Amino acid sequence: MKLHAAAPTAANAITGYGDGYVLVNGERHESSLIITPEQVLPWGVSEFTRINEQHFLELRNLRAEIILLGTGPKQRFPHPQLAASLQGLEVMDVKAACRTYNILVAEGRKVAAALLFK
Repeated sequence: MKLHAAAPTAANAITGYGDGYVLVNGERHESSLIITPEQVLPWGVSEFTRINEQHFLELRNLRAEIILLGTGPKQRFPHPQLAASLQGLEVMDVKAACRTYNILVAEGRKVAAALLFK
């Protein structure tokens, strides 16, 4: 699905997504990544079942107000101990995370999207 911004912005935007990929400002990404309005970072999580405390520490260090965890094609919840360690965490499937990220960026919120494809 292609997404279109309502107004031009210098912030990173998710411009499309599909099974196993997202487009950030038109550039295709097929492996786990973290997107903020200012940066796009690789995220060293190969799949949801391998997520651990170190990965959540990376997210905490972003100091985002809201962190969207896109857990692949379906919504899956991390272990409660991991989730409790991160304030502002919202868990959803990756497509919902993409849509929500763009809305929050348009509102000027300090948001990060951590996206997993498996």
